[in-house]
Amino acid sequence: PPGAYGIGILDLIEAQNWKDEHDFAECYVNWGGFAYSKRSPEGIEAKSEFTHRLTTVEVAIHNQDDREHDIFDSDDYFQFHGGLIATIKALSGKDPKGYFGDSQNPAAPKCRDIKEETLRVYRTRVVNPKWLESIKQHGYKGASEMAATVDYLFGFDATANVVSDFMYEEIAQQYTLASATQEFYKSKNPWAQRGVSERLLEAAQRGMWAEPDPDTLEALRQTLLECDAELEGRSELS
Repeated sequence: PPGAYGIGILDLIEAQNWKDEHDFAECYVNWGGFAYSKRSPEGIEAKSEFTHRLTTVEVAIHNQDDREHDIFDSDDYFQFHGGLIATIKALSGKDPKGYFGDSQNPAAPKCRDIKEETLRVYRTRVVNPKWLESIKQHGYKGASEMAATVDYLFGFDATANVVSDFMYEEIAQQYTLASATQEFYKSKNPWAQRGVSERLLEAAQRGMWAEPDPDTLEALRQTLLECDAELEGRSELS
């Protein structure tokens, strides 16, 4: 809306205040349903026109011309692109085709299905041992980046249904259950580990992680309890 930035979906995700794509659609239209022109540079409400246009959309594509960022290192990707996919589905009753346009090399642009792009980023960065080891070198901030990656991946799955069960399982193992990673969090940023564990359990609770391994879920619950105890102890000492 005029005077504000964003599309509002991040707030729903962070507050866990959503049920399905209809909640994202309502937010997307309420935040994005404004028109700007030379006559109205401050913006005027155009929610009905915006809604009508969205019901006719069949393809949702995001173009990017650099490799400095990927779809799981900012909330903007799942808010705007994922949110668009969810909104079209809610308003039209049909799943739009989602694509990622990669023009980092203008001479050889590529267009990938959004699930293909999800898998590419998952393999090349999210669970890449080299990236995980290098990000840990940044201590507290590195742990925060790991937790943020899980949040953004969760957000894209919530809006666009792009994450498979095996991805959640591997992230659980690499991002919070591995003993070396637990030691890293404990010494650098236990708040990050709590956030990762809580977000993965939410994915299972909402059915996004459709068939999680029962042992993995129990380990995540135990990890969350241990994090709460650790943070409570620190609070009492401060």
